[in-house]
Amino acid sequence: MSRRAGFWLFAGTLLAFMAAAGAPSPLYVVYQARWGFSPATLTAVFAVYALALLCALLTVGGLSDFVGRRPVLVVALLLEAVAMAMFLTAGGAGHLLLARALQGLATGAAAGAISAGLVDLQPAPGSRLGSLLNSVAPTAGLAAGALGTGLLVQYAPAPTALVFALLTVVFLVLACAVAFLPDTVEPRPGALASLRPKVSVPTGARGVFLAALPCLVATWALGGLYLSLGPSLMAGVLHVGDHFVGGLVVTALTGAGAVASTVVRDLPPRRVMIIGSATLAAGIAVTLAALAVSSVLLFFAGTIVAGSGFGTSFLGAFRSLATLAAPSERAELFAAVYLASYLAFSIPAVLAGKAVPAFGLEPTALTYGVLVIALALLSATITATRRPSLAHRTPPAPGERTIRSL
Repeated sequence: MSRRAGFWLFAGTLLAFMAAAGAPSPLYVVYQARWGFSPATLTAVFAVYALALLCALLTVGGLSDFVGRRPVLVVALLLEAVAMAMFLTAGGAGHLLLARALQGLATGAAAGAISAGLVDLQPAPGSRLGSLLNSVAPTAGLAAGALGTGLLVQYAPAPTALVFALLTVVFLVLACAVAFLPDTVEPRPGALASLRPKVSVPTGARGVFLAALPCLVATWALGGLYLSLGPSLMAGVLHVGDHFVGGLVVTALTGAGAVASTVVRDLPPRRVMIIGSATLAAGIAVTLAALAVSSVLLFFAGTIVAGSGFGTSFLGAFRSLATLAAPSERAELFAAVYLASYLAFSIPAVLAGKAVPAFGLEPTALTYGVLVIALALLSATITATRRPSLAHRTPPAPGERTIRSL
């Protein structure tokens, strides 16, 4: 398989993993009505995915730097196929928790390898395409997964089964394709030691990583709210019970993020982070106003604006970090980025789920939104006032081949 084909296979695999992550969101309301579990259980089903993913990132997140991208990715794809089959046969909340946990482990194992592989195989040294796809593919995948599931739930037979049957087949096919992928990393000693739980950020990237942290937390905390409680907000606060519209809420956020990331891809990453964080705050403010006046159209408008900020903020943060690590450190660095992102993705959503029974869905969403606005504005302020990094691109490791132009 050529390097060009390998690059796009990595991109397609990342898209598939994120589509599978977004697929259950429109079904949470269906599962809740069918099995009668609480909002706290609903957000626990959502969050166990992220927590399992974090465990995988802490242990095997950097493993592909030692054993190669291909073996790690093949195992992760097979685990993901098993998780999809578990969703297919789920009969209660306990089954959903197990399926989501296994899905999180598979996605976490794959995340560092895929992100590093996209940078390894991008068209040429200095290309921005790998960082762009690392930012766009997650949001585009979440959008596609939520929209596709929403359509199937509303209009297709066996809505809780069909989507997972299709995804099971997709991941088995991808596992077969990745098995023929040329590896970009030579195996080296240290694989077992790398499994010790740790968070590792290369010394040269630490300052930029800390500056980007508020941006990562704000964007993914908003994503966690939408993917866990977005359809519930649409049904419970805005009184729209259509499952397709519930899925469309998630699609509006993540789809707008994917489009906006593509539009600003050539701007300097520092400027992208500032613009994205400010846009994120403005969009959330509009959505909160929409909830207060019960306006569906205003809610979607605010969601699209917030989604644009979501995508551009993450792109700016990712691009700021992507060139600051040697090839042998990339998977660990990207694992740290996803660790921070998924902590923000899961913990606030779980707290929100626990707050709903005591305070109500709308007050919980309003409080959550205000906190994310404050964090987004903090991110914009830190990025605007921080001196630009003087760090240069890390030179290629000895023996690293120059990647030919695609």
